[in-house]
Amino acid sequence: MRWLPALRAIVAREGLRFIHQRERFISALVRPLVWLLVFAAGFRAALGLSITPPYQTYITYETYIVPGLCGMVLLFNGMQSSLSLVYDREMGSMRLLLTSPLPRWWLLTCKLLGSTVISICQVYAFLAIAALFGITVAPLGYLTVLPALLIAGLMLGALGLALSSFIKQLENFAGVMNFVIFPMFFLSSALYPLWKMAESSELLHDICAANRFTHAVELIRFALYSEINLPALGWTFLATAVFGAAALWGYDPARGLIRKRS
Repeated sequence: MRWLPALRAIVAREGLRFIHQRERFISALVRPLVWLLVFAAGFRAALGLSITPPYQTYITYETYIVPGLCGMVLLFNGMQSSLSLVYDREMGSMRLLLTSPLPRWWLLTCKLLGSTVISICQVYAFLAIAALFGITVAPLGYLTVLPALLIAGLMLGALGLALSSFIKQLENFAGVMNFVIFPMFFLSSALYPLWKMAESSELLHDICAANRFTHAVELIRFALYSEINLPALGWTFLATAVFGAAALWGYDPARGLIRKRS
């Protein structure tokens, strides 16, 4: 019974922090909207995309990149939430949280769930604004995409959590964020399909296919049209488990004690 109050308290704390950081909410919406409304015109003209196989329901390039931009929102928010963990550790509040009698894995899971809930709210806000510009999917798709957003958000949040456990200074984490975010985003199927990438370079196609973010995007893409991509679902679950295990190992207090003694 002690676990649920901890979950409510940590998620509520993440929510209040997000509410007080309005610039973070605005930037999370402006970034994908710029790609959707400005860059999409140039990409569509350059790539010559109208109907993109095998997704015959995608009529325009803007519709095609919506799932990738949803993934962008999840990716950036997952990293920004992890950035706040580095700040909390410098201020001492993270140490106070981890010294509670509850299991460490549960506390980290609560932090992860809190950041994922915020990410999903941002995604739905982005989808609502995109709908105002006429870029919509079937009404059922807004419901069926929720589990995909949850799984993808947990994976990307766990990645950020793992990175934050190995980086001790706030300034260093900001640089690592850019080093991780941009290769993951551009070397994926978020902006262009893999079959189009194969026409340019087989090596880049293989890199994009191995990118975990690609599987998260494809999971969201199929879910928006009330379908399920089982390979993408499996790889996303596996990546979530690996990143979560790395985060637990990184926040193991024995590691910090051993490092201090050495």
